[in-house]
Amino acid sequence: MAQSQQPLTGKRVACLAADGVEDVEYTQSRTAAEQAGAEVHLISLQPGEIQSMNQDINPANRYRVDRTVNEADAADYDGLLLPGGTVNPDRLRMNPQAMNFVRAFFQQQKPVAAICHGPWSLVETGTVNGRTVTSFPSLRTDIHNAGGNWVDQQVQVDNGLVTSRSPSDLPAFCAKMIEEFAEGKHTRQMATA
Repeated sequence: MAQSQQPLTGKRVACLAADGVEDVEYTQSRTAAEQAGAEVHLISLQPGEIQSMNQDINPANRYRVDRTVNEADAADYDGLLLPGGTVNPDRLRMNPQAMNFVRAFFQQQKPVAAICHGPWSLVETGTVNGRTVTSFPSLRTDIHNAGGNWVDQQVQVDNGLVTSRSPSDLPAFCAKMIEEFAEGKHTRQMATA
């Protein structure tokens, strides 16, 4: 009897993260994508390892970086994962190459999944404009100011963009992330930036 194919078999997912990434958001999302059959690469600002955190303040684990943003090309991936933690996306949004990497997924109409403070990259790149998203509640004003519509939902999907509020939303977030990554390109994915 042949095994049924996993929904992300043959897909490559980029996970963009830096020091300060919330450990559970990185590990659970990555594990979910891998268990669904995806090959996941950790993309970061520098080579070597990144330091994850628990609740933003307690050091958790270190993870090996597969490629830097200077080495990575969005064209090589089928989807982008943006885990949160407060420090991680704040570091990413200050790096022009990282923001160009994020923007390229929208320009190529590829699915993106961002949780907690991960949507800060969407604010920085202008890709939240005209979209309905959720995030950690403290980003609500930033999202409104960037032209987005913020909603208080466990998970929100807007034409290939999956967003969630916090680690407690991870089960719903991971399920929708897998679904959108499996669907592939979304022709209505806005390339506003």
